[in-house]
Amino acid sequence: MWGMRATTRCRVAVVSMPEASTPARQIAADGIPAVDVVDLTKDYRRPRVSLTTPGPVVHALRGVSLQVAQGQRFGIVGESGCGKSTLLRILAGLEQPSSGRVAVMGQAVTGRTERSLRFLRENLQLVFQDPMSSLDPRMRVRDIVAEPLVGLRLGGDHAARVAELLSAVGLDPDVADRYPHQFSGGQRQRISIARALAPSPGILLADEPVSALDVSVRAQVLNVLSDLVDTYALTLVLVSHDLGVVRHVCGRVAVMKGGQIVETGPTAQVYDAPTHPYTQALVAAVPTIGKALSGERAADLAAGVRRARDAAAGQA
Repeated sequence: MWGMRATTRCRVAVVSMPEASTPARQIAADGIPAVDVVDLTKDYRRPRVSLTTPGPVVHALRGVSLQVAQGQRFGIVGESGCGKSTLLRILAGLEQPSSGRVAVMGQAVTGRTERSLRFLRENLQLVFQDPMSSLDPRMRVRDIVAEPLVGLRLGGDHAARVAELLSAVGLDPDVADRYPHQFSGGQRQRISIARALAPSPGILLADEPVSALDVSVRAQVLNVLSDLVDTYALTLVLVSHDLGVVRHVCGRVAVMKGGQIVETGPTAQVYDAPTHPYTQALVAAVPTIGKALSGERAADLAAGVRRARDAAAGQA
């Protein structure tokens, strides 16, 4: 994947593609969503438990449908294992669904070969959760940031583009000769963001972009990400289990549980007046100063969450 590195440290093989002179963002016609997902499912089979018994099937996604408008900041929240990251990987073309349809900028993503997904690699990029494992420790920063340009065979002055992007994420261009281990976690994530922006994508996917960072630097990275979305007029799809992160960055949110979207709407509306019991449970679990001053303890929050989740299970 051009500029998309999974959480391993091996290099990704380059597939030969025609030359392209400059990165060109694809603009979909008016009214066509940037991302369109229809009835998406994804099943995984666990390893077999015996010679005669096949492994059980895990339903990671169950009929997920959503639309993200061009220029929108769309958040996806939910507990670990609810299918958030699986959905994001399918949107990025890193996995194929079991059934359903995904279109990006009006072009189908599902059911296509890797070679035919060049339009997706130029117009959609992904920022992974852990910057340390998503950056090759053997590569210098200049080569990491320029990797999508080289992989997509995009022309132009790569050195100037790298310097521009490093400045945009708040790093001195002089650090381009360093290696990832010479940076802090927040700085490494800034490098990951710069790499994702290298081919001038129109859509940026962010999978828990600050969950691996210290609390002290999370706000800084989120502010950088938010400013870049505005500067480059990006469509942002951000996945997080932290409701505060999504509320800070996104204007619309979808809540996932058990591979399904249980509630969606404007962020303020979903957070301030949630209608689904599971969303109510998530909101109730967020500690606040008011709750602390009222004497509410962590055990009280947990008890309230359990009651709300039991009610949600009864509605399922």
